[in-house]
Amino acid sequence: PTISDIIQTFKRMSTIEYIRLVKAGDVPAFDKRVWQRSFYDHVIRDEPDYLRIAEYISENPAKWMEDEYYVPE
Repeated sequence: PTISDIIQTFKRMSTIEYIRLVKAGDVPAFDKRVWQRSFYDHVIRDEPDYLRIAEYISENPAKWMEDEYYVPE
């Protein structure tokens, strides 16, 4: 299988499970979609590239409250 096949299967299976949890009343319902339509893949070519991506992954959650999609609870 390709990476796209794997991602598609993961999204499908996790969405099915999430819907099951919503119906059971264990998690809140979602609006529109659980997953974005696509994904971005990138081949890490060297150490600086790796470090840049690792920094993004590490620091990005702290920026969530600044995101246009953030909704305070």
